[in-house]
Amino acid sequence: MLSRRQLRIKAIKALYAHLKSDSDNMIASEKNMMNSIDKTYDLYFQMMTLPVELAHYAQQRQELAKQKKLPTYEDLHPNTRFIDNAVIRMIADSDTVNDRMAARKLGWSKYPELIRTLYNQLAATDYFQAYMSASESSFKADAALLATFFEKELQDCPMLDDVLEEQSILWSDDLGFVLTLVIRTISNMRQSHADVKMLPEFKSDEDAEFVKTLFEKTLINYNERLEYIEKFTRNWDVERIVFMDNLIMATAITELVSFPSIPVKVTLDEYIDIAKFYSTPGSSTFINGVLDKIVEALTEEGKLKKTGRGLI
Repeated sequence: MLSRRQLRIKAIKALYAHLKSDSDNMIASEKNMMNSIDKTYDLYFQMMTLPVELAHYAQQRQELAKQKKLPTYEDLHPNTRFIDNAVIRMIADSDTVNDRMAARKLGWSKYPELIRTLYNQLAATDYFQAYMSASESSFKADAALLATFFEKELQDCPMLDDVLEEQSILWSDDLGFVLTLVIRTISNMRQSHADVKMLPEFKSDEDAEFVKTLFEKTLINYNERLEYIEKFTRNWDVERIVFMDNLIMATAITELVSFPSIPVKVTLDEYIDIAKFYSTPGSSTFINGVLDKIVEALTEEGKLKKTGRGLI
């Protein structure tokens, strides 16, 4: 499921695109944001099926080896442990996975070179060879192999990055987060389960409303937010305050005043961390200082009203 961090980033990116394009259609921009969230969820399913494609490729290789004019003993009696991997088989047979893949027209059929490269990369690893030569097999070992593959082989893979970007430009920043979801899903799989228990797109309906409200209220009140931010940045050179800094702070203010149940510290920590990845090198420190002053002012003005536990 998409975390609140991811939803905040999606909202900020959608706001950035809307404001930079001078669009006047908030509904269309919000729809694009929700489509972006759907595409991240698509990537989760896409990556879940990658081991299925690798196993299918391995099986094809073994079938071709048997058809040699002079096949070796190993060609005729191949090690099928990877092909028979129970976790891969469960994913391949999953109605939940297959229905989403078909409905969203997802798959790897157009990228045989990637599948070949990733299989060879996997087959050359020590952990794969140890798995294939183990004296006993188990569902736990099958799952561990795939979890290790997703953890070690895909985070820094230029060919995979190129293929994903070709399929959707919206996937460029989502891979690391999605790999975490895939590993979590595989770790939770059990042989007794009738189907793969995929994580939901949203943890709850509340999360879907959260990202929509964050986007809408920030956009509607954007100019007012900028005027408020300016009161706390008058001693700064205006040219040093980049557009993204203002956008991040405006979104943070919206969350501070519009979501009583979210503790102030959570909001501050989230947007300061987001600034580290999506703005300039010094932005997080700058935003931290400004938001501290803004929180103090909002509190004095009675605009910061928190309810429940962990108010600050």
